[in-house]
This record gives sequence, structure tokens and C-alpha cells, in this order.
Amino acid sequence: MTNVESPSILVCSIDMNTGYCFGCGRTGDEIAGWLTYTAGQRREVMDLLPARLETIERKPRRETRRRKMARERAGS
Repeated sequence: MTNVESPSILVCSIDMNTGYCFGCGRTGDEIAGWLTYTAGQRREVMDLLPARLETIERKPRRETRRRKMARERAGS
């Protein structure tokens, strides 16, 4: 089996504002297709990741159902 270079840090959660993973900066489609990409395609994506990570919040916001309902009630 061949090792595939990956930017994953095992924090797989997508920022709903940008569509990028909080951990690595890839899109869901890029994550899903990563093993089918050529080394060159993976390198092209990896070159974009630092700039992408600058556009998202560094920590995913975890909102409980109760907190979401309270926020929605307060906004009404």
C-alpha cells in the first residue's frame, strides 16, 4: 500500500460559511475524492489550503439543539 500525502489533522467539520474543513481547509468534495487525485492534483489543492484556512474561524462552533432553539426564540 502506498502512503498518500494528506493535509488532514483528523478534525473533520465543515465551516458552513466557507465550505472548507476547519481542520485542513479542503472542501467536502476534495476530501471525498482525495484518494483518486493524482499527486499533482493533491499538491495544487494543498498549495491553496493556507489561504483558505485564513478565511474560516479556527474553531468549529458547536451549538446544541437547546442553545439553537433559545437563540431562535430570542430573535423572534
